[in-house]
Parts: sequence; structure tokens; C-alpha cells
Amino acid sequence: MGSGSIRARNRTARWLTEVFQPPVVVSLQLLISPLAQPGFPGTIGYGALAALFVCVLPLAVLLVLVRRGKVTDHHVSDRKQRAPVLLMALACIAVGLLVLGAVKAPASVIAMVLAVVGGVAVLAVVSPFWKMSGHAAAVSCAAVVSVLMLGAAWAPLLILIPAVGWSRVVLRAHSLAQVVAGSLFGGVVMAGIWWLLQGWLLA
Repeated sequence: MGSGSIRARNRTARWLTEVFQPPVVVSLQLLISPLAQPGFPGTIGYGALAALFVCVLPLAVLLVLVRRGKVTDHHVSDRKQRAPVLLMALACIAVGLLVLGAVKAPASVIAMVLAVVGGVAVLAVVSPFWKMSGHAAAVSCAAVVSVLMLGAAWAPLLILIPAVGWSRVVLRAHSLAQVVAGSLFGGVVMAGIWWLLQGWLLA
């Protein structure tokens, strides 16, 4: 492979990694979460409120930590730093759940947040020992949930799973095994938690 091809491949990988980073993907997932119940788009504000606590606030704190040199970068490449960052995110999400409960947010939004909680909690436990891909987990969960919620017409979104996974391997941020594990965890476990919870909460 020529140097030009390598540069093009790396640019594409960096683009995929940045565009589909977990805070962006999960924010979009939360914004559409009210679709599972009547009232959308009038209920999109609840999804935005969830995204504020689940993604925006944790990302803002993370960027401050990066600026102060406490964390290597906004992708938290050093796995030793991941558990504290994820625990901080869980604290923000816990506050968000209290707020969402107080404003009587739709059950579909609560179910989505709880699915994210399950994912973040597992990543926090695993990260000190093994750097499972958060990018892969987030995009696979979002893609599978979107198909389950919106129907088979949205199945092309599943292409994003191998695309984002490829970008993480190309950039040497993760091994193939870590990407595959993240994809399975997000697409099966996290999406499965959402499916079970939304069925239970909406029953």
C-alpha cells in the first residue's frame, strides 16, 4: 500500500472515530428515544434533557480534565484513566435519572438511559483490565436499537458497526478482539437491556 493510500485510510479512520464517538452517538440515540411512545416530536425535549446529563455534562467535565492534563485525551486512550472517568459519567447519569423522574419523562427515555447505565457500569469494571471499545459498543447499541425501534428500513445503519470498528483498529486504539467484544456488548447486551426495559416499562 502506497503512502498516499495509507494517509487516505488514516484520514477516513480518524473521521469515523470523531464523528461517531460515544457522546455524539449516544446523544442522538437519546434524542430519538421518545419515538417509542406517542407524542413525538413534542417529547423530544425529554430526550435532550437525558442527553444533557448522560453525554454533554460528562463530556464537558472530561474536556476540562484533558485541558488540565489529568486525562490523556477526549477518547481516554489510557485504560487506567477510564474507570474514574466512567464513574464520573455514572454520577452525572444518576442525577439525570432523578431529574427525568421528577419531570415525568417518557418511559422509553428512562429505558434508554438505564441501558446506557448498564453499558457504562460494565465498561467501568472491565476497563482497568482490558480496553474494550466504547466506540464499538455505542455505535452497535445505537444501530440495533434504531432498527428495533424504527423498523427494517433502518437496517443500513448496521453498516456503521464494522466501519467504526475498523477505524479503531486502523488507528491502533484497540485490537480486533476489543472491537468485536465492544460491538457484541453494545448490540446484544445494551440493546437487549433497552428492549427488555422498554417492554416492561411500557406494559
